[in-house]
Amino acid sequence: MVLHAHLPYIRYPEHEHHLEERWLHEAITESYIPLLDVFGNLLNDNVDFRITLSLTPTLIEMFNDNLLMVRYQRYLNSLIDLAEKEMWRTRRDADFAPLSRMYHKRFLRIRHLFEDVYGKDLTSAFCALASSGKIEIMTSAATHAYLPALINVPNATRAQIMVGTGHFEKTFGRKPYGMWLPECGFTPGIDVFLKEAGIHFFFLENHGGLNSTPMSRYGAYAPLKTPSGIVAFSRDVESSKIVWSSREGYPGDFDYRDFYRDIGFDLDLDYIRPYLPEGIRTFTCLKYYRVTGRSDAKKPYIAKKALEKAKIHADHFVKAKKEQIILLREKLGIEPLITAAYDAELFGHWWFEGPEWLNLFLRKGSLKKNSLKFITPSEYISEHSSIDRAVPSLSSWGDKGYSSTWINDSNGWIYRHLNRAARLMVDMARKKRIASALKKRALNQAARELLLAQASDWAFMMKTGTASEFAKNKFTEHMKNFFALQREITSGLINKDRLSHLETKNNLFRDIDYRIYGEV
Repeated sequence: MVLHAHLPYIRYPEHEHHLEERWLHEAITESYIPLLDVFGNLLNDNVDFRITLSLTPTLIEMFNDNLLMVRYQRYLNSLIDLAEKEMWRTRRDADFAPLSRMYHKRFLRIRHLFEDVYGKDLTSAFCALASSGKIEIMTSAATHAYLPALINVPNATRAQIMVGTGHFEKTFGRKPYGMWLPECGFTPGIDVFLKEAGIHFFFLENHGGLNSTPMSRYGAYAPLKTPSGIVAFSRDVESSKIVWSSREGYPGDFDYRDFYRDIGFDLDLDYIRPYLPEGIRTFTCLKYYRVTGRSDAKKPYIAKKALEKAKIHADHFVKAKKEQIILLREKLGIEPLITAAYDAELFGHWWFEGPEWLNLFLRKGSLKKNSLKFITPSEYISEHSSIDRAVPSLSSWGDKGYSSTWINDSNGWIYRHLNRAARLMVDMARKKRIASALKKRALNQAARELLLAQASDWAFMMKTGTASEFAKNKFTEHMKNFFALQREITSGLINKDRLSHLETKNNLFRDIDYRIYGEV
């Protein structure tokens, strides 16, 4: 089981309330803290589970940012206040009164966990769980760049990987053993940089392993070792689809909570306005309806019924995996490995009952009588000295599986700017290996702005149309910042006030060294 936890770096110190900062707040409230709670309870109950979890550097940077955590605490207190207000409004409503009480109790527990149990330090909370040996934490590229799109400037690909691994080592006090390639994006040659960074394994989309050279003998059900000696695990399509698909999988069940029906859109604007950023209608985490069906006529959510369905689906998944293992064992003649990989935010945020489903699945799947067992990538590698060697093919997850989500008519224009900026960054790093203190600050900030512009999130949002204008603005902002800094560095006329402003606003990777771009 693999969960990939990631959010783009969004930080607006100049705005007290910013709409997109709520992406972090919602994910902490609905996914990250509930998952920490599930894992903690499993450990306390001595359940013999395993899970592999990636925490991207940008997510960790936001976890570790005092300004963002103070704002999260304020957001959480606002949610509790809203739930109290809702308890009064719905007090005579037989359908909604139990739900408003449920949310109030839930938000109070989230606050208790955040403040009293985790000490407002989510990074350390995840780190503590990893010490159990049952949770393997891995890293990702620095800002979740889609690496196949950067390979024309190899130093840019290398920098994303090196900054990501260095950040992990600084955070957790050890080198990362594995890396989640952003968007499962792989093309031959990336493994060379993974090897240099000390990475031992990564994950592929299913067809990346299936179309390997030579062709894989066991498909997605045994890993491959690349020419660089890095082990590549291929994602199992069958396991993935039934869990994440809202149409064909568990989350679309009619008894589960509907994500889109939120009181932030349903209630009178004057009533809900104090709980919205700048009065803009958006999600509040309080949702009173179930999926019901494909129409807009939704029925009230019944929590007990939804949790009963989560148990049924957890039992079904255990049964399905056992049957799949038996079939694959007979067909392939090996002990098959099934890699089930998902975005962590699916559990809780998109699929409200997801954390409880995961809890039930891990508990039942860990029982000794089962014909399956959970394993981490590191454990698998240590137990299997012989792994077939092959070159995986270019691949990604997403629509069509060959980069089309991240390189298409809606976003393809960004790459000429990214490639030009990357070449300029490499050139500056090579020419200015020794720089004055001010110029070094400017070079380091230029590296940050380039890394932020490379985030795959911007291309994804442009393609899907979700916050596409915001994504275009973010990309443009970071590119403008980079080119302005590049001109000032080249001319020697650095605007100190502007530089200080950027260092305050986009202050991630504080110990970055721009010279990493010139090392190859």
